[in-house]
Amino acid sequence: MTAHNSMPLTADRLTTEQLTEGWRAVGVRAGMALMVHSSLSSLGRVEGGAATVVESLRAAVGPTGTVAVPAFTTSVVCDPDPEHTGAPTPEIAERRAAVPLFHPGLPSPMGAIAEALRALPESLRSPHPQASVAAVGAEAERITARQSLGFAVGRESPFGALHDLGGYVLLIGVGHNRNTFLHYAESLTPDPRRKVRRFPMAVEGERVWIETVDVGDDNDTHFPVVGREFEGHVGIREVLVGNAPCRLLPVRELIPFAVRRLGELLAADGHGVV
Repeated sequence: MTAHNSMPLTADRLTTEQLTEGWRAVGVRAGMALMVHSSLSSLGRVEGGAATVVESLRAAVGPTGTVAVPAFTTSVVCDPDPEHTGAPTPEIAERRAAVPLFHPGLPSPMGAIAEALRALPESLRSPHPQASVAAVGAEAERITARQSLGFAVGRESPFGALHDLGGYVLLIGVGHNRNTFLHYAESLTPDPRRKVRRFPMAVEGERVWIETVDVGDDNDTHFPVVGREFEGHVGIREVLVGNAPCRLLPVRELIPFAVRRLGELLAADGHGVV
């Protein structure tokens, strides 16, 4: 069973120092490379909001550590008429022309903490139009340097780089349905679920639409189960930071466990392209 600890709370808003103490109680240490999935509201009142949370995470990993976040734009850089095939009508062509091209400064709707980190002047961002990752710190360049258009959360991605670095997943007030490393694990299974990504890109000065394949959405089917089983398997401690239940997961232990269990679950229930 997962253990539950808590950091002391005060009547005031949480400060950088209190949050940093909280991350250390969860298990974050100097030099770690973190992928952070988070909910700002789950923490309770924070002095300075999301910027303070980012500052505290950077303080916890120190100058030799790295903090990364999903900076996805799936709902922004996407086909507004995905079911339409063939030549577009004038109305569809107009809607598609209004879809922005991806660029490093494009805001992400992945939550206040992720967006606060992405917006830092020193933040680096991987290049995928829909599934980019932003990172700051010692290994930010390595983490964001490569990302394939197809299977954008697979081996040739920031998630693969974080795996190779021996990184960790930090869940702040969110569950495993937000843990993108489970998509990474599924991409390594023999027969992953698949979905189509479609987005515009500039290619040699011309705006074109690109269609690729990626791991399909889980929709809370298997990821919460696999995440809970892994936590029990390795004895992950759940720690309250503010009001947020938080867990720290070692990627190199999570992935082989998740690949095996997802492979079993997928083989049992059948799936297809969505």
